[in-house]
Amino acid sequence: MRALIRRLSRENVLWSAETIYGHLVLLGFDPPCPDTIRKYMVQPTGGTDKSQSWLTFLRNHMPVSWAMDFFTVSTIRFQILYVFVVLNHSRRQVVHFAVTAHPTMVWVIQQLREAMPFGLQPRYMFRDNDGIYGDEVSRFLVGTGIEEVKSAYRSPWQNPFLERYIGTLRRELLDHVLILGEGHLKRLLKEFIEEYYHIARPHQGLDGDPPIPAARPEPVTGASRLVSIPVVGGLHHCYVRVAA
Repeated sequence: MRALIRRLSRENVLWSAETIYGHLVLLGFDPPCPDTIRKYMVQPTGGTDKSQSWLTFLRNHMPVSWAMDFFTVSTIRFQILYVFVVLNHSRRQVVHFAVTAHPTMVWVIQQLREAMPFGLQPRYMFRDNDGIYGDEVSRFLVGTGIEEVKSAYRSPWQNPFLERYIGTLRRELLDHVLILGEGHLKRLLKEFIEEYYHIARPHQGLDGDPPIPAARPEPVTGASRLVSIPVVGGLHHCYVRVAA
């Protein structure tokens, strides 16, 4: 187990002890607690108070609420790209993302249409007061029967799940690559989300499951080994247990 912990931390320098613990559980091992794991990691890696009433509202409406937001990414040529994300609160799943250098109200409305095909939509949509949305985005949401929940100005903590996801993207992907352009950024985000974040990355808020859960393997009873599958150029790895 110590050797396995060292291997995972060596191959994935961005992973914390909690992340390694979650991966080991998903692989069917019975790992020690994260504090013990931290002692054997090759490179150990190192909240704000929130309104209880607001968090209670979030928790009570988790299954029927989504959130949307923008964040910016600079390319190697110092071009500013805007990434638009729609996140499902209940499973922390990315419903839709898009990249553009010139966001507009019309463009945002089109992205929302693509995020909600065949009547699949939430009851509540959390968002901030970004000027890009203007008035038309609000009219579109009301017209589709979705109730807006606007956060207060300069209060990103009121949209915690999406802000945490954006932070995860920066810490585990964007802070470690040079973005060449819009197409390159789309490919990186697509690979990170579909091949790692959704299916392999354990999430503490989901009891260690990834956003798209899979059946966990039986506990290890005999000899086995791990096969690592690099993701995003080896920045992260997915692991599969096979017979030794």
